[in-house]
Amino acid sequence: MSAGEEPRALLLTGAVGVGKTTVADAVGALLEEHGVPGAVIDLDAIRRAWPAPPGDRFHTTIELANLRSVARNYREAGAEVLVAAGVIEDRAAHAVYQDALGLRLTVVRLLAPRELVRARLHRRHELDPDALAWHLDRFDELTAILDAAAVEDVAVPIAEEPSDTARAVLAAARVEHP
Repeated sequence: MSAGEEPRALLLTGAVGVGKTTVADAVGALLEEHGVPGAVIDLDAIRRAWPAPPGDRFHTTIELANLRSVARNYREAGAEVLVAAGVIEDRAAHAVYQDALGLRLTVVRLLAPRELVRARLHRRHELDPDALAWHLDRFDELTAILDAAAVEDVAVPIAEEPSDTARAVLAAARVEHP
């Protein structure tokens, strides 16, 4: 980050299979390479629990509670940029996630061609037809939800290389680095 720039948080969102976690890791690597203190948080990992409580299909309550704690720990350790990968389905969630992260938040939606994502999902779930069917349906469902909700502050099409997408994310979110 450049001198005087305030600490920031980025939340990479998008439908299943677009590369949120991969790009978040690439953003983290790029920031580390440039000496910017930060951390990457996989929202799927911090909400992984079972069974789902009634009315909270995707464990949002535990995700936000864990995010508050994890983000606070990273901020106290000196992180200047927090990069989270996950899904938010409505614009109102922006303020909730900004509060949980404790930093000014930019939501970046990653966009990928449908056929590319479907091919990724086929490879990822080739041995589990039930999971494949669920993820294919969820991609279409979530794309429609995100299109209607306009949750993002900026949108970035994925590039062939995650590092190129990471650079595009930082540029679109106006995160300065050396």
